[in-house]
Amino acid sequence: MNEADPTEEEQQTPADAVPSVDDAPLSLEEVQAKADLYLANWQRTQADLENYRKKTDQEKQELATFANAMLVSGMLSTLDDLERAFDTLDADLAGLTWVEGLKLIYRKLLTTLEGQGLNVISAVGELFDPSIHEAVMQAPGEEGQVVGVLQKGYRFKERVIRPAMVKVGDGSSSEAKDG
Repeated sequence: MNEADPTEEEQQTPADAVPSVDDAPLSLEEVQAKADLYLANWQRTQADLENYRKKTDQEKQELATFANAMLVSGMLSTLDDLERAFDTLDADLAGLTWVEGLKLIYRKLLTTLEGQGLNVISAVGELFDPSIHEAVMQAPGEEGQVVGVLQKGYRFKERVIRPAMVKVGDGSSSEAKDG
């Protein structure tokens, strides 16, 4: 064989052994751009996950609050019944120990519910507010002012769960109607 002539082995090099333009290493700017893109995608995914966690935690909290509000709302009729019973209690029975025991149970129940977020809506002497009061009758008194409460209203954690049923003043004075 002649040394100037390439050998048969050298002439049969595989095509992939020859470097191409596509195989050229990426420039530093291209690598940095890819890294920045991956970082931005990762950060976006992390933010999405965090938002999802916050949303599910908020939904859980709202569900718990709603369930508690339903439970408290169901107990309001019991509170009303106890209040009516105490209001109509005969004077002879008022001093008995079992009656005092029932009053103590009522106060404990009310304190427990207040501790969970129940508040009585103030009404008498306030201006009528349809978002917290339900007008069921008119009576002599200053117009637009609540002059009596027929049934207490309640808020649970700043949300009205039962509006107060009230008498609203009709603008006339009680002396004018009596005379």
